[in-house]
Amino acid sequence: MKFYGDLSKPMFCLLIALAAPRLLAQGPPYQTDDPVPVDLHHYEFYIFGGVDGTTAEIDSTGPAFEFNWGAIPRVQLHAILPWGVVAPSNNPVYAPGGTGPLEFGLTDMELGTKIAFIKEGKRMPQIGIFTMYEMPTGNAAKGLGVGKVWYKLPLWIQKNSGKWLFDGGGGYQLVKQAGYRSFPYTGWLVKKELNERLELGAELFAHGREGYAAAQTERSAMIDGGGYYHFKHNPNEQFLFCYGHSIAGQTENYAYVGMYWTWGKDDKDDKAPAASKLFPTPSYRNGL
Repeated sequence: MKFYGDLSKPMFCLLIALAAPRLLAQGPPYQTDDPVPVDLHHYEFYIFGGVDGTTAEIDSTGPAFEFNWGAIPRVQLHAILPWGVVAPSNNPVYAPGGTGPLEFGLTDMELGTKIAFIKEGKRMPQIGIFTMYEMPTGNAAKGLGVGKVWYKLPLWIQKNSGKWLFDGGGGYQLVKQAGYRSFPYTGWLVKKELNERLELGAELFAHGREGYAAAQTERSAMIDGGGYYHFKHNPNEQFLFCYGHSIAGQTENYAYVGMYWTWGKDDKDDKAPAASKLFPTPSYRNGL
């Protein structure tokens, strides 16, 4: 099944209700992440989807559920439970990759720990790591999983300047499995808060060859644009969106849509209104 091509067609609108297994590692809705953990005793929950595909194959997951917990100061625990679709193009040009039937099922579950070890200062950016472990819960024989535990090892930096925010960094994806390759990746994001309701951003994201068993069989560099819409009745309930396309390397398309909620209790401010305790400012909007 060939889902690539004119992305304005209705088929693409259906695909953006899903999310690619590779994109799960990145900071919603962008592929570039940040080094800011969830605040202590606070929580984040996402229901999301998207697509990340090439002319060789569309790999997507959906629905997907993400949960983040500020377990201890400056440390976030992270989990994603994703279902997915594998849709090879079955074009002989990409053989032995990009071949096989369309499949749907549970894909590899993601567990992770984000640690901020340098706090943002007047000139110093915040720096942190976000190590992730991809558990082999997907059926590898159907292409829904890798079949072994694999790892994502990034380092991210962030600097705020008024209504502007800058994120960047990169890492290495370690995959010890036949048909897959370990490879580096990097992302750089600039975002601006336009008003109380809307934030928009753009990023440059690039990755190496991922192996013929993955949709991203070759290197690719992409430009993505997206943002957050904060709902009036509760600014901590948000709609997230992003779309991007390759500018170099293998043709690749990326999209993300999702809903986000955050809540928690601030032990340092017992006199704060109940609403502010349950719905604090999202941690990713400010450095620690």
